[in-house]
Amino acid sequence: MTTKIHETLGLKIYRAVSRASKPVANFVLERRLKAGKEDGNRIDERRGVTGAARPDGIVVWVHGASVGESLSVLPLVQRLGELRSDINFLVTTGTVTSAKLMIERLPANAIHQYIPVDYPGYVDAFLEHWRPDAVFFIESEFWPNLIKKSRAATKFMALVNGRISPRSFEDWKRQPNSIRYLLSSFDMIIAQDNNNAERLAHLSGANVKMFGNLKHAAVALPACDNIVGELRNAMGDRQVWLAASTHPGEEATIIGAHKALQKTHPSIFTIIAPRHPERGAEIAALCEEAGLKVAQRSSSEPIAPKIDIYIADTLGELGIFYRLCDIAFVGGSLVEKGGHNPLEPARFGVAILHGPHIFNFAETYRDMRKPGGAALVRNDRELAAAIRRLMADQKTRSAVSTAAKDGAEESAERVLNAFCDALLTGIPATAKP
Repeated sequence: MTTKIHETLGLKIYRAVSRASKPVANFVLERRLKAGKEDGNRIDERRGVTGAARPDGIVVWVHGASVGESLSVLPLVQRLGELRSDINFLVTTGTVTSAKLMIERLPANAIHQYIPVDYPGYVDAFLEHWRPDAVFFIESEFWPNLIKKSRAATKFMALVNGRISPRSFEDWKRQPNSIRYLLSSFDMIIAQDNNNAERLAHLSGANVKMFGNLKHAAVALPACDNIVGELRNAMGDRQVWLAASTHPGEEATIIGAHKALQKTHPSIFTIIAPRHPERGAEIAALCEEAGLKVAQRSSSEPIAPKIDIYIADTLGELGIFYRLCDIAFVGGSLVEKGGHNPLEPARFGVAILHGPHIFNFAETYRDMRKPGGAALVRNDRELAAAIRRLMADQKTRSAVSTAAKDGAEESAERVLNAFCDALLTGIPATAKP
């Protein structure tokens, strides 16, 4: 007999307080709007209000909080739509950047909306309008009101590509009954790797599936060929490498590696693409303090011959810079962010370097390192040495990049097929009345 899991006092208090928190929710939204973190033209969507009509028939709601999660949604929505042409998709995200990406790339059978803030009235308005027949939450969105009310509004809920960071796992272990109650709302939990499967199984007490990381199936990042050609012409025959998705604390290491490389490669050209483009000016200042000449893409500054570092501080253009480089360091890994998706550069045949903090993609990196598709660096000296070695030995560089690309392609179909087979079992054959 299955033991019923009861809502904890802490969650009841949270929901009771949140029912009276409409002024707070509005205040937070207004502050975010002033900070440029909300879309003023669509701010009502964050309150569950929309001008878009619900499509007739089956609606599957897929929620991915930010850019990484939303990109992994694209191939899933595309494939499920091919297998079930009667399905309409509602895709929600919570950031302006991810919204822009979804509007550009979602197929015709999908609608994008902003996720409502976790205030009960806003969540109710959202669910009453869209009436989803199935709900997929991507990775690790555990807002209590959103989960509880979604559970009551639909027949099937799945946690897809589920992830719990080691730090969050330790935090949740101090609130075991609360997280078990929240996770009990899901009919199916699919973890993105074995480590996360173990953590989710421990917290939920449920059977957790694991097919691999859904991000393995993401399509290659887009790029305009004309822009790629213009930038390549501007760089000329200089040797170039990319530091992608960097975070505070990593740029100093990258600058140190660049200066070390200048001793043996005087024309070395470094591109830094920060994870958060608004940090462009801050990074430019760091480079200038180190005596380096900088150009910022956000300011349309040209790549002159004397430029040492080009700061790619724009949205949605990382695919351009992966196409321009044979070598890339993937950030969020020298600091404790857990790393970013190495499959993005792998799809372009780029040789990949990373730091020690890669818990978000531990198994992906492990699989890539086996055939030599990625290498670990810990500081500026190791980073410079690895880049120098790859630049000097085209055969080694080619072997590393080929291993990375082949691994990414081989896993994509397997992972996507497994996810679709599992999730289709929960999508109803007909829409609810």
